[in-house]
Amino acid sequence: MSEIPSNRPAVVSCSGAADVGAVADGAARRLARDGHAKMLCLAAIGARLPSTMEAAQAAPSLLAINGCPSRCAAKMLEDAGFSGFADLQLAEMGFKKGQTPPSAETVAAVAAKGTALL
Repeated sequence: MSEIPSNRPAVVSCSGAADVGAVADGAARRLARDGHAKMLCLAAIGARLPSTMEAAQAAPSLLAINGCPSRCAAKMLEDAGFSGFADLQLAEMGFKKGQTPPSAETVAAVAAKGTALL
């Protein structure tokens, strides 16, 4: 894993089995690809892997993108001891589980909202 530059925010996302998980994951990858944030592995946060935990702690800000109202990404960060992070929930943007195809337009809308929250 590469080190996160101290001036770049970090993002973790739901990558769940539902369509909104695919949208959340796609948005996080887009934020990383476009240089807005460094994407960190949510499973590594859950496993408390030292390098990922350190990268998340070193980031100037942290964003959790949650596919559905269960807020798994945010809950994993909270369980790992993080607080004060931005919490983007696709349901609050009107995207519903089982009704939100992971189109380029949907991913772009979530990525734009994520950029604004960073």
